[in-house]
Amino acid sequence: MPATTPIEVAPGALDEVVFNDDGLVPAIVQDQEGGRVLMMAWMNRESLERTLETGRTWFWSRSRQEYWCKGESSGDRQYVREAYYDCDGDTLLFTVEQEGGGACHTGEYSCFFRSFDEPVTPPSP
Repeated sequence: MPATTPIEVAPGALDEVVFNDDGLVPAIVQDQEGGRVLMMAWMNRESLERTLETGRTWFWSRSRQEYWCKGESSGDRQYVREAYYDCDGDTLLFTVEQEGGGACHTGEYSCFFRSFDEPVTPPSP
């Protein structure tokens, strides 16, 4: 199992993050090995703080209205290795060590596995 590593936060850095009207900011998660984008989810200030303090990715579920730590039910955990915010402060980027089969709830390694130039196949029953 990979080690959790809290991310040190410089004074004032959290105040640079710009949350939308719902108190959320998009968080992109990228595999540290190879740089593949694994997923995008939403964070509020609390889930961002939890992520930085614990070294694991925490998100806010808009549909369930609750916090979730990636991989707690699936075993596909993410261990944060680097954390960034963009020039406008309105998007986050985390590089992670991905454990297990991948980041997508469908079983795919990345949530971004569908291409616009490939035929759409209906989901299996």
